[in-house]
Amino acid sequence: MPSLSASPKENSGWIAPYLALGSVWGCSFIFIKLGLEFLTPFGVAFGRCALGALTLLIVARIRKIALPRERKVQFHLWIVALLLNVIPGVLFALAEIEVTSVLAGIINAVTPLMTIIAILFVNRDEKPKSYQFIGLMIGFAGVLTVLGVWHGLGENPLWAILVLLLAVSCYGISFPYTRKYVMPYKLPSESLVAMQLTLAALTLLPFYLYDGIAKDEYRVGPVLGMLGLGVFGSGFAYLWNFKVMQLAGSAIASTVTYITPVVAIVVGIIFLKESITWYEPVGAVIVLLGAAIAQGRIKISRSSSHQ
Repeated sequence: MPSLSASPKENSGWIAPYLALGSVWGCSFIFIKLGLEFLTPFGVAFGRCALGALTLLIVARIRKIALPRERKVQFHLWIVALLLNVIPGVLFALAEIEVTSVLAGIINAVTPLMTIIAILFVNRDEKPKSYQFIGLMIGFAGVLTVLGVWHGLGENPLWAILVLLLAVSCYGISFPYTRKYVMPYKLPSESLVAMQLTLAALTLLPFYLYDGIAKDEYRVGPVLGMLGLGVFGSGFAYLWNFKVMQLAGSAIASTVTYITPVVAIVVGIIFLKESITWYEPVGAVIVLLGAAIAQGRIKISRSSSHQ
């Protein structure tokens, strides 16, 4: 029988920020879709980073937390900003011009698989464990199911699918990079993330000034969507994530990935009336199952029938 390897600590204070985090990140894809009504992909990426940076700079100021000033730390945080905010921010928005927010949310669930591949690539001396290989194979079978490869790619352009996979690959690389080059400095999370998003916004600013506004039409819904994406999805969400890690541990915090595609599917169908095929949610379940096995969260034990 498969068994979950992680169990939450007795402190239940992590549940509220955990659910808030999963909901906000799950809604990010519909917020991106709304933002594209008046912004270009560069505009959406810049807007979410700038609003998130402003939010966290205010929080850091209130809590009297200084930003990192060492150049080496700033450089590593800039690399993290490129991998976690700048490149994926543009790529997800670019892809959502052609694909549904539901599909984008489901593809985002591939992030844990990409993270494991990145870790194995970095630690090339370490051979992949059998359960990691099995999990990766199951996960990518799930991706093929999501795309309905037996029908071709349907209405989804190949370039948009590749762009989404490139975006989650950047996410995957960012986690081992952060662990190796940023976490050893042991700086407050508010300080690190505020600087990270500030650097991301500054990097995207020239692109926004060149081509950030798609049309001068600012309806309430899309504007509120961008505020939600920036202030909550790229701002408070990071604080909630660190809160969950602090109270329940990183293993529990990482399982938020299993909530976001479910939220993305529900809100996409309800609010954007997006259509969904039977194989997209089925593929999503297979992706999440593969990720859980590859992470060792679900253990496949070989038990003999007799002693």
